[in-house]
Amino acid sequence: MASRVVMPKLTDTMEEGVLLAWKKHEGDPVQAGEVIAEIETDKAVMDLEAFAPGILRKILVRDGETVQSGTLIAVIAEADEDIASALSGGVTAAPSIGNGAKAGAVKSEAPAPAQAARPEGARPFASPRAKALAAERGIELTTLTGTGPGGRIIEEDVLAASAPTAQLMPAGTDQPLSQMRKAIARSTVQSKAPVPHFYLTVDIDMEQAERVRDEFKQSRQPHPSITDVLIKAAALTLKRHPEINVSFTGEAIRRYTQIDIGVAVGMEDGLITPVVRNCGAKTLANISEETKQLIDRARQKRLQPQEYTGATFAISNLGMFDVEQFIALLMPPQAASIAVGAIRDVPVVSKGAVVAGRRMKVTLSCDHRALDGLMGAQFLKEFKRVLEHPQELVAPVVTS
Repeated sequence: MASRVVMPKLTDTMEEGVLLAWKKHEGDPVQAGEVIAEIETDKAVMDLEAFAPGILRKILVRDGETVQSGTLIAVIAEADEDIASALSGGVTAAPSIGNGAKAGAVKSEAPAPAQAARPEGARPFASPRAKALAAERGIELTTLTGTGPGGRIIEEDVLAASAPTAQLMPAGTDQPLSQMRKAIARSTVQSKAPVPHFYLTVDIDMEQAERVRDEFKQSRQPHPSITDVLIKAAALTLKRHPEINVSFTGEAIRRYTQIDIGVAVGMEDGLITPVVRNCGAKTLANISEETKQLIDRARQKRLQPQEYTGATFAISNLGMFDVEQFIALLMPPQAASIAVGAIRDVPVVSKGAVVAGRRMKVTLSCDHRALDGLMGAQFLKEFKRVLEHPQELVAPVVTS
C-alpha cells in the first residue's frame, strides 16, 4: 500500500519546516527506518525516516523549500502501484511529536472531500494568529482570500493586506525569517502578552564562587563555567524552595518533582534553550560536562526536541558580553527564570572601609499567576547565600 510522506510536526512550536535536502531520489528503493531527507525545524536539523519500505515514487517538494507541517512532500509505493489516490485529496493530518522524524510518512487513506464553499455570514476559516492579528489591525477577515491549506486564512495573508504601500516604505532589503526566528517571534508574543511578569534583582558577591572555579583549574580538572556554577546553585535553591519549580496550567499550579534547568544559548539566527535534566541529583562536575555537550550540539543544530523542551526553570547569562543587568522573558512552562549580568570589579563598603569587590547582578522573572513577591524574594535570598558560601556547590549529592 502506498505511503504518503508528510512534513512532520516535531515540536509543539513547529508550524512549518524546511526540506533542506533529499537523501534519496525518485525511483530509489527505501527501507523502513531509512533516512530519506533532512529537515530543518524551528530549533534543529533532523533526519526524516521512511515509515514503510518501497520505491520513492514521487517527490513533491524541492530542496530548500518551506512547507507547513502536515503537507504532502513525497509518496512511497511499489514500483507498479497506482499512486493517484495517494497524490490526490486533502492533506493527511501531521503525526504527533515523537523522538525523531520517523513518523513523517503515513499510510495513504481515502481522499478527503474538498472544502465546501463558505456560506454567507459563516465564520471565516482562519488560524488563531490570523484572527488575533486581523482584530489588532482592524482588518475584516471576510475580505481576505486564504492561501493556507484548504483556503485557510493565515498570518501572512493578514500581513499582506495590512502592509503599507511601497511608496511609504523606506529603502531596504528584506531578510527572510529563519525557522528559529519565526518560532521565537511566536513564543515571545505568547509569553509576554498573556503572562503577568514581575521582576526582582539582587547583587551577589561572587568572590568565593570564583575561587571554587580557580580550585578546579589548579587541580588541572576540567573547570566549570560560571553558568555551570549558576545551574548548580539554582538546583540547590530549588530543592529548598520547590514552590518556585512550578507551572501555571490555567486551572492548577503544577509542582514538579524533578529539577530540569534550561540554559539559553545564542545562535546566529536566534536562541535555543538546551535542558539539563534532574539537576538536583547531579554534581557540579556532572552538570559542567553535560552542559558543554548540550551547548556544542545546540550550536551544530543537532539537538533532539526532548533536549530543548520542558525546562521547569531557566537561566540566561549575558555576562560574557559585559551586560550588567537585564530581564528575561518567561518561556512556558516555566514560572521563573533568572537573567545574569557580568561579574564586575566594584568598590564595596565592608566594616566601614571601602574595598574592591566582585559583584554580579541577577534578576528573577516570575509568573505572578503562580508566584508572588515574597516567594521570589526568599528564593533569591537563598540563591545569593549559596553563591556567597559555595562549599555546597562541590559537596557530594545527597539523595533523599
